[in-house]
Amino acid sequence: MRGLGRQTGLLTLALLLTTGAQAEPLRRFALAIGNDEGGADTRPLRYAREDASKMHGLLTRLGGVAPSDARLLLNEEAQDVLSALASMEAQVKAARARGERTALFIYYSGHAKDGALRLGDTRLPFEALKQRLANAPADIRIAILDSCRSGALTRTKGARRAPAFAIDSGAARDARGMVILTSSSADEDSQESDAIGGSYFSHHLTSGLLGDADRSGDGRVTLFEAYSHAYARTVADTAASSAGPQHPTFSYDLAGNGDLVLTDLSASEGLVVPRAAPAGAYYFVDPAGLVVAELDKVQDTERRVALAPGTYRVKRRMEDRLRIGEVVVRRGQETVLEEARLRDAPFSDDPVKGARGSGSYWTVGLTGGMQSFFDPSIRRSLFLSVPLVGAEANLHDYFREDWVWSFDVTLGGRAARLDLDTVEGAGYRYSVLNLGTTLATEWRLGELRPFAGARLTYLYMGRKFDGGTFPDQYYASFSPGLVAGLRYRLLRSLHLTGRGRVHYLIYNVDAQSSLGYWELAALVTYEL
Repeated sequence: MRGLGRQTGLLTLALLLTTGAQAEPLRRFALAIGNDEGGADTRPLRYAREDASKMHGLLTRLGGVAPSDARLLLNEEAQDVLSALASMEAQVKAARARGERTALFIYYSGHAKDGALRLGDTRLPFEALKQRLANAPADIRIAILDSCRSGALTRTKGARRAPAFAIDSGAARDARGMVILTSSSADEDSQESDAIGGSYFSHHLTSGLLGDADRSGDGRVTLFEAYSHAYARTVADTAASSAGPQHPTFSYDLAGNGDLVLTDLSASEGLVVPRAAPAGAYYFVDPAGLVVAELDKVQDTERRVALAPGTYRVKRRMEDRLRIGEVVVRRGQETVLEEARLRDAPFSDDPVKGARGSGSYWTVGLTGGMQSFFDPSIRRSLFLSVPLVGAEANLHDYFREDWVWSFDVTLGGRAARLDLDTVEGAGYRYSVLNLGTTLATEWRLGELRPFAGARLTYLYMGRKFDGGTFPDQYYASFSPGLVAGLRYRLLRSLHLTGRGRVHYLIYNVDAQSSLGYWELAALVTYEL
């Protein structure tokens, strides 16, 4: 019965949305919200903010929303969302006072639980948001809600496998031209994927708005086309997942508003797949290895995907091989995909990242810092304080999610003079070599990742005297220690880290003694 009701609703929505074109231009306003944090009883998301950023960029580039009429909120709290909404409502009211027809779009990606959107440690009750939308001064109000939760390659959204949020699938009470789309039904979890770098629902919605949902071929994507496309593809892609199929839902009351076009593809730069191109599913992959758009081409039809300017890998999957190539989309220009520029390749050459199995990935980087022993007499006469430079590789999420296994090498040294009563100023070169491994766990706090763990290093320290005054000396030993620090994701693949270490060392040359030393370092790492 649920399937029959959903089909009937889709048919009704299609009839409502195709009753006629807009009689006059529509001034559009958009508020995109992304929050990776959902409070103490949830684990941070991985892609909520990126989904919101993508939607914000798409609406301002293709959706007829002027940049001054759009807001993007990332990891803000409930009061910030309400304040931004109030400011946008004032803009809408002023536009209506000038006689303009208006539309208000709200997109949310983040946690939801117990009937409320979870924005960090704050809550925004779903019914309160729904009522706020119903009373908003815009002629048309559209809310798109994607409640996401990360796990491994396909991770459950919500809060510790709890249901996302309840939504009334009928017309909202007291609504005037309002539509609410959600990523899943009230009794289902939503899902996201590392391969696409976001949630299934938001990916297929944005891919549809870029052109894959334009089944009519008129260069415009309507609300009904976008929702139908996102619904079908989300169900198909999640059917075999561990969480089970995910069914997007909608609530609407748009009688009399006509055909609502969400994106216009005709006047923008992009890629054209010509009529003569072979039929099949085309995937467009960005330099990071993430699928940014898909296109399902049928025989003898021309299809268009409004990709943003940039370089993309094109992939079409065949029965026994791939057909891949590269295409450059230039600003303000229309690029035609040429089949002759594609080549056959084995499946092992698939340009799409994300099929990591365990969800693990590597980061590599360079480090600079300082090492010093705690005992003042030791660091003056025996083991000097020295600057360090080095490199390291970090394996993330291999043993379990949020665990990091690191391997590093650092070098340091300085010139000094031996201060002894019997020898006047013997010069020497003091050198340090560290070969270490660390196992740490980190916590996700938005873009910040505090971490702590245990470390074992092989420490070599040596003194080489000038002119053979004394024989060279060295000391080597294994040294256990503790590590703590903070990692910050500056860009998608670029991370900055501050780190401190404390180590223990047994020195047994003259007499056995226990020594301690510390290291402070800064790192720049790149995610592979």
